Amino acid sequence: LIEALANLGARTKSNNGRLPATIEGPINGGDTFIDGATSQYLSSLLIHTPLAPKDSVLSLYSLNEKPYVDMTLKWLDDLGIDYRREGYTRFFIRGGQRYRPFEKSIPADFSSATFFACLGAIPGNEVTLTGLDMNDTQGDKAVFDYLARLGADVSFNNQSVTVSGERLKGADLDLNATPDALPALAALASIAEGTTVLGNTPQARLKETDRIAVMAKELGKMGIVCEEKPDALIIHGGKPKGARLSGHGDHRVVMSLAIAASASSGESRIDTAEAVAITFPNFAELFADCGGSIKEEK
Repeated sequence: LIEALANLGARTKSNNGRLPATIEGPINGGDTFIDGATSQYLSSLLIHTPLAPKDSVLSLYSLNEKPYVDMTLKWLDDLGIDYRREGYTRFFIRGGQRYRPFEKSIPADFSSATFFACLGAIPGNEVTLTGLDMNDTQGDKAVFDYLARLGADVSFNNQSVTVSGERLKGADLDLNATPDALPALAALASIAEGTTVLGNTPQARLKETDRIAVMAKELGKMGIVCEEKPDALIIHGGKPKGARLSGHGDHRVVMSLAIAASASSGESRIDTAEAVAITFPNFAELFADCGGSIKEEK
């Protein structure tokens, strides 16, 4: 991303492409290549380059997380931004544009809903999620299909979804479009019969933590056998036991470990739980409302 910004005219200084970095604008526009290992690099440039004085061409080596790019493009369409593209390999953005003021309703977040959907999928549980728009472009709505493939019962009614736990079985899931779902699905897979493969998601190693390594390590503390691949996490389901766990300061890891802990025998303690405030400050309250036993310690 730093290199791409430099190619577009920004003045950059970094430690061989690593932090700390200093970036000074504005950008001028131009041509650049960008690594699509994570969609955030491309989305940030798609939002920024229309404001450059010159036209820009963004070419990609590859692209993961396509649904997130689709969400960005939908916003650009709604705001009248002029661009064209060749699939997901090249984007042509006209410079000299401006964003106009707008009013827009922000839809409910499927990524946050994933944790409670997985909680509902634990055998004996049932959770109903309301306010979700299944016609929204968010890629994480695919989690309901994943849960069904794992054996959960999923039913839709208007803008609500009810997930209840049945006999869970392992499945082979391609998470390239939905890497943020990996930690929660890993937690659920820990109690599924057989083996679950959460695959084709190398970008999961590039999030707030290396989520493949972290989830393998923490579920291992609970007695669950996991295997790491460069782009996958393999979980051999079993009967997790309570343990002292680390959330590694990663909000999604903390919430996912809470799910695993709720399905385990014995008590678990999860450190760095304050990280959930990044995206879900009332997680513990809603978790308790859904029947989870949880207590926050200062």
